[in-house]
Amino acid sequence: MNPIPHRGRVYTAFGKNSNIWHTVVRQLRTKINMIKKTASTLAPQETPADPAAGYRGEHEKDMVNRLRRIEGQVRGLVDMIQSGRSCEEVATQMSATRKAMDKAFYRMMTCSLIEAVHESKSDEEAIQEVERSARLLEKFA
Repeated sequence: MNPIPHRGRVYTAFGKNSNIWHTVVRQLRTKINMIKKTASTLAPQETPADPAAGYRGEHEKDMVNRLRRIEGQVRGLVDMIQSGRSCEEVATQMSATRKAMDKAFYRMMTCSLIEAVHESKSDEEAIQEVERSARLLEKFA
């Protein structure tokens, strides 16, 4: 993404100050370092080869649990409709289900960002990955 100069600041096409991306990358690197420290305190046989892989394993369990809960909510919606519950009650439950799905999406994007920053070789590459993720968020969120 080519930066756009504006009154002495550099903006991306999203209109955000490029320093924000540096801050995001710094925060993600801090989180990765915390994961590495946690991994180093594990017993040798429990230490994952890649700290991001350890995070990914925990993340997968969390995502599966979230999606199973959402699946139960959708089944509940079908039951509510079939039992003749009011449209307002069904709409309320639909809203809760949609919110749960949105939260799952944002958790998935967080995992994607952490992996991208962890695998990047330089801050510039990490910033490019963060910008790519921002485009995905704009597209799907």
